[in-house]
Amino acid sequence: MSKPKVAVVGAGQVGGSTAQSLIQKELADVVLIDVVPGLPQGKALDLSQAAAVEGWDCKVTGSNDYKDLAGAAIVVVTAGIARKPGMSRDDLLNTNAKIVGEACESIVKHAPGAIVVVVTNPLDVMTALAHKVTGFGDQRVFGMAGVLDQGRMRCFLAEALGVSVKDVVTLVLGSHGDSMVPVASGCNVAGVSVLDLMPRDRYEKIAQRTRDGGAEIVQLLKQGSAFYAPAASIVQMVASVLRDEGRVLPCCVRLNGQYGLRDVFIGVPAKLGARGVEQIIELHLSNDDLAALQKSAAHVKEQVSKLALS
Repeated sequence: MSKPKVAVVGAGQVGGSTAQSLIQKELADVVLIDVVPGLPQGKALDLSQAAAVEGWDCKVTGSNDYKDLAGAAIVVVTAGIARKPGMSRDDLLNTNAKIVGEACESIVKHAPGAIVVVVTNPLDVMTALAHKVTGFGDQRVFGMAGVLDQGRMRCFLAEALGVSVKDVVTLVLGSHGDSMVPVASGCNVAGVSVLDLMPRDRYEKIAQRTRDGGAEIVQLLKQGSAFYAPAASIVQMVASVLRDEGRVLPCCVRLNGQYGLRDVFIGVPAKLGARGVEQIIELHLSNDDLAALQKSAAHVKEQVSKLALS
């Protein structure tokens, strides 16, 4: 039985780990595409041999030619330079905009029916860029960030409380950056509010660690940035689309009036199914959380304006 095809643009750590997770779960055949000669081919060959050992029944190929996007149901864009210690996601703006823009032009040419999942930082701005360049509808272009941010917070809360991560629920909205908005009222352990399980000041420290979660890893690695958790987050979103699961996951999507925001890409809960973003969930937020979300959106708009997309 043939499997859907997923193209991963960028065969670095995030792209390679994404391909590995996709074939481990036997979700799709994968093509890795990168401009570096030999890099996607080498990783694809290595993954193909791993699949033979493990019995994963998926094909993996590598290419330096965007024409091999053809036939992809989903294109995951991870290409771009990674942060170095001391850099913010916004510092990557101009360099990664050129890379993502070129990739999106190729998607339009070779995979005009694909759904596009953007991962490159600064995430919210690159998602807006991908939407503009492709001209695809709002359903078909969205970004991966909130699944990762909520996962990080889930990890930190489980560790702090000494409970299973399986029972921890978190809610993180807004930009994938310093202005992200962890929402205390959306965080619980098996239905019990985290604020009933820890003092507010301890929760706020974990919320800040969540905002700094990527930078903490960059500082530890010295070279490169996180890749295992981002890849796992990408695959959770891709699976919901390929399997038409209808999962409600935090995604960077285009808002058109929700939360008092319009024509801005920002992280909120959305239902993902076969058509992509099938519904945007509008939560009833406190005045403080809503103001924080709107402030986060204003920062994204400011960054987008530097690329003259609005």
